[in-house]
Order: sequence, then C-alpha cells, then structure tokens
Amino acid sequence: MAPAPTEPPPVVAPAPTGLVPSATPSATPSATPSAGTAGTAGTAGSGGTAMNRVRGAHGLRTTVPAHPSRVPGVRAMVAEYLTRLRLPAQRVDDAVLATGELFTNALRHGSPDRGDTITVGIACDPRELRVSVADRSSALPAARTADGAEESGRGLAIIAALSDDWGVAPADPGTTGKKVWFSMVLRTVP
Repeated sequence: MAPAPTEPPPVVAPAPTGLVPSATPSATPSATPSAGTAGTAGTAGSGGTAMNRVRGAHGLRTTVPAHPSRVPGVRAMVAEYLTRLRLPAQRVDDAVLATGELFTNALRHGSPDRGDTITVGIACDPRELRVSVADRSSALPAARTADGAEESGRGLAIIAALSDDWGVAPADPGTTGKKVWFSMVLRTVP
C-alpha cells in the first residue's frame, strides 16, 4: 500500500438535498469551486482524456449524519462533483459505486451510535482521484469472502476491483476514528 499523499485544502460545498454540510469554520461554503483550489478546463465533447480535463487540485469535503437514508445523497453529490470536473463517465460511475460501498461500511461498522456523523472527502488532481470516508471507529476494515447466498460482505472486494488502490489512514487531528480511502489513477507519469 502506497503512503497517503497530502490532500489539498478542501472546498466545503453545500450538500445535495438531505445532506448536512461540514461545519468547517475557516471555509466559506460555495456551490462553485473557488479559484486556486478548484476549477475545470476543457469543454464537453472535446474528446479529451482525463489528463486534459482536470487541471490543478480540487477538493470537496462534507459531513453527513450516519444514517442509511443518506447513501443516495452521498452518491449524488459525488457524481455531480466529479461530473463537473469532467472525469470520464466510467471513472465517475466507478467512484460513485466505490464511495457508496465505503459509506455503507462506515454506517455498518464505524458509526453505530445515533447522532454519529460520517465525513466524505474528495481530492482530485490531474493524476489521481482520491475519495476518503471517515467514521468514529478505530476498528480497521477486514476483507472477507462472502458466501454466494449472503447479501453483504463484498464491499471491500468491490472497492478493490474498481479502484487502483485503497487503504486506511488515521483520523484527522482532534478527531477519533479512521479514514478509509480509495484512489484512481487518472493519468500515469511517463
């Protein structure tokens, strides 16, 4: 597992309907990425690849209540944000599915108490997309092989299949728990 890269400063954006934005006092909520930390290049239908669509570092972070009803809103937020960055549709779909799996795992295993929250972070630059989901539990995720009849137990296998790497990072300073993340290479370095 590669060491975790330093994430760019997040842009705290208003959450889609039903989500509660993060209470980050130093950030100004904005529906539009701010200059210097986010923005897009290229035009729809330009035929370009991800390497010429994403320029600079982009970030988004939101904190939502740990409740199953929030999963569709989190997926929609990720899809909307990555689509604005003009990532290839297949990468957006894969990232949305993997984020949904991370969020569901955080619900089941990391934030069981009423009133808990889960933080979703997205960091993207021309080379890599990285999504993290932070919960309050310090228990590390463990991949397992699900029986064919089981309805759960495949989340980490799905994340591993859709992403280029995944892992666990310590919680942000001043918080408890952990961050489980995945990354997708958008452009390889020659």
